[in-house]
Amino acid sequence: MTTLSEFTTPSATEIKVARSFAADLATVWASWTQARHLKRWWAPGDFTTPVCEVDFRPGGSWFYCMQDPQGNRYCGKMIYDEIDAPRRFTAVDVFVDEHGNANDELPQAYTAIEFAKDAGGTIVSNLTRYDTMQERDKVIEMGVEAGLMSCFAKLDRYLAALG
Repeated sequence: MTTLSEFTTPSATEIKVARSFAADLATVWASWTQARHLKRWWAPGDFTTPVCEVDFRPGGSWFYCMQDPQGNRYCGKMIYDEIDAPRRFTAVDVFVDEHGNANDELPQAYTAIEFAKDAGGTIVSNLTRYDTMQERDKVIEMGVEAGLMSCFAKLDRYLAALG
């Protein structure tokens, strides 16, 4: 499998991330859609994910809180829109507090995540769209690229451990 890791800004309001994983489509899909898997890899570096609740259906949501070693929590919620298993899902992505209330000071986004078989693995492509370039750039300045790449490295290790 060709290793692929890409972070681009295809338009003034979008971020596109594509990454290949050395695991079959069903396993990678499950790792993105089930709480028991997400809580094992969805947090950068030495952060953990002590809160991870998934209701994977249109209109359902994924609520999570990542925690740093000092105990600070950073929470988010994806509200699922369309689900075309195991190929694609779309959602609204919102920064929230520990109770799931939206943080209006941070941008929300519309995201589409696609999964495709690749020789020896699976490619995940995530296209995220913000209302403005300023909102997109704020998320970039917050370190979304480094954070995602760290999460994906954890996912690589997790998938390898699953066998």
